[in-house]
Amino acid sequence: MVQQDKLIYVGVDLHKQHHTAVFINCWNQKLGEIKFDNKPTAFLQLVKEVKKHVKKGMSVVYGLEDVGGFGRALAVYLTESGCWVKEVNAKLANARRKSHVTIQKSDSWDAECVAKVLRDELHNLPDAKPIDLYWAISQLVTHRKWQSKNLTNMVKRLHQQLGYHYPSYKAFFSEIDGKTALAFWHKYPSPKHLTGVWAEELAKYLRKLSNNGLSTKKAEQILSLITADGDTTRDFQEKRDFIVRGLVKNIRFSQRELKRVEEEIGGLMKELGFQLETIDVVTAAELVAEIGDIHRFSSPDKLARFAGIAPIAVGSGNKHRNYKSKQGNRELHDIIKALAIRQIAVTRTKKEPRNPYFHAYYEQRMAAGKTKQQAIVCIMRKLVNVIHYLMRTKAAYVIPVVSSNQAA
Repeated sequence: MVQQDKLIYVGVDLHKQHHTAVFINCWNQKLGEIKFDNKPTAFLQLVKEVKKHVKKGMSVVYGLEDVGGFGRALAVYLTESGCWVKEVNAKLANARRKSHVTIQKSDSWDAECVAKVLRDELHNLPDAKPIDLYWAISQLVTHRKWQSKNLTNMVKRLHQQLGYHYPSYKAFFSEIDGKTALAFWHKYPSPKHLTGVWAEELAKYLRKLSNNGLSTKKAEQILSLITADGDTTRDFQEKRDFIVRGLVKNIRFSQRELKRVEEEIGGLMKELGFQLETIDVVTAAELVAEIGDIHRFSSPDKLARFAGIAPIAVGSGNKHRNYKSKQGNRELHDIIKALAIRQIAVTRTKKEPRNPYFHAYYEQRMAAGKTKQQAIVCIMRKLVNVIHYLMRTKAAYVIPVVSSNQAA
C-alpha cells in the first residue's frame, strides 16, 4: 500500500470541450493547475504538467468523476498509459464543495474538491476500468431507449389521428401497430378509401397480411363498425391521410431499427459469455450497462449498496432504525425493481406463478407483516445475490424447487 505522503492527487473537472485538473499533496496544498482540451492529443499535456511536481519516490493517482461520459476518453488514455485512476462519485465532490462556509463554483474549485475527495477516500473509491465492450453495450442500450421512446410517441400520435377517422378503430385489431394493422392504416388511412370495397375483397387483403389469421368475419366486423360510426370525412381529408401514412412509415422504420439494435446488443452479450437466458436480452444488457465489470463488487452487499437497495441505518442513543435508501444508481435500482415485479407475476391463462420460488417468498414476506413495497424490496435484495453470482460465475439460472411447506 502506497503511503499517502508519497502521493500526488490529481482531481479533474470534466466537460464536453475541455477539462480542468488540479494537483494537491497529502497536506491538501495546491501544487498546480492545468486546463486542456478533451481530445487524446491534448492529454499528454496533463501528464507532462503533473510530472513537474513528482519528486523521486513519489507516485500519482488521478480522480475522475464521469468515467462513462465526458471523462471516458481521458480515463482510457490514462489507464492504457499505466496510470493509477480512481472513479470519484460526483455526490462526494459536490458535498465537499458545499461543506465550506463560503460556497463557490468554478472549474478550478470543482477539480480541487475532486482531488480532496480522492485524498480522503482513496482506498474506498473504485478503480476506473473503462472496458470498451461494456461501454459499447451501454451505448447501444441508451440508443435503444431513445428508439423505443420515439416509437411510443409515434404510436400515441397514430392513436390520435385514427380517433378522428375511425372512432371505433380500437376494435379493429388487437394491436394498432401490428403488421396487419399498419398495412391497413397505410392503404385505408380514412373510411373514404373503403368506399365500394366489399367484405370479401377486404377479407382477401387481410388474409394475405395475416397469413390467413383473419377471416371474412373480421372484414365484415370492420365494415360494420365503420358504418355504425357514420361519415367522418372532412375538408382537406387528404392532408390528414398524409399524416396517417407518414406515421405508419415512421413506425415501421422504428420497429425495424429497434430490432436491429436488439440484434447488435444480443451479439455483444454473447461475447461476455453470460448465461442469462431466463432474463430477456434487453434487461440483461441494461443490467450489464449499469453494473459494468462485476468484479468491481467483491460481494453482493456492495452491489446492493451501489444499486441503492441496501437500507440506510440511522441511530442515535438507544434508538436505531433502517430507512429506505434513495441513494445509489437509480437506473439500476429501477431495472432490478421491474425484474422483481416480473418474478411475482402470474400467467394470464392458468394464473400460475412465473417464478414459483420468488412468488412463494413474496407470500411469506406478506404473511410476516411486510407491505407490498417492502416485500418487493426483499425480492430485489435476493435478486442482487442471484445477479452477482450469475455474472461472476457465468452460470445459468435454475429456478429453485419450492417445497410444499414453502408453497403453503
